[in-house]
Amino acid sequence: QLQFVESGGGLVQPGGSLRLSCEASGDILADYDVAWFRQAPGKGHEGVGCISTMGFIWYADSVKGRFTISLDTAKNTLYLQMDSLKPEDTAAYSCAAGASHPDGCSRASYGAWGQGTQVTVSS
Repeated sequence: QLQFVESGGGLVQPGGSLRLSCEASGDILADYDVAWFRQAPGKGHEGVGCISTMGFIWYADSVKGRFTISLDTAKNTLYLQMDSLKPEDTAAYSCAAGASHPDGCSRASYGAWGQGTQVTVSS
């Protein structure tokens, strides 16, 4: 059973950068579609980016060109590099894993979730 330990959140000024980490145990992350989601206060979960088992990557339009998702198979760890952060990026960020979907990771159902890490972008 997959379990995650997330880290890397915090307070950063607009234009700054953060890198989130999601270390997995209990199974091999590369065998799943993996993703980062975020939830801002009063809003639902929003997909940020994902990597399919075939290595295809998807990003939400709101973060394209600013965020980079990556998977280190040797460390069984998922990362989210966030650059040029904006106040509207403020949210609780969670990693997730789900069975591979034939239409791509943006269509997958994610059943295993990390506990979440808070990212606050403010001056």
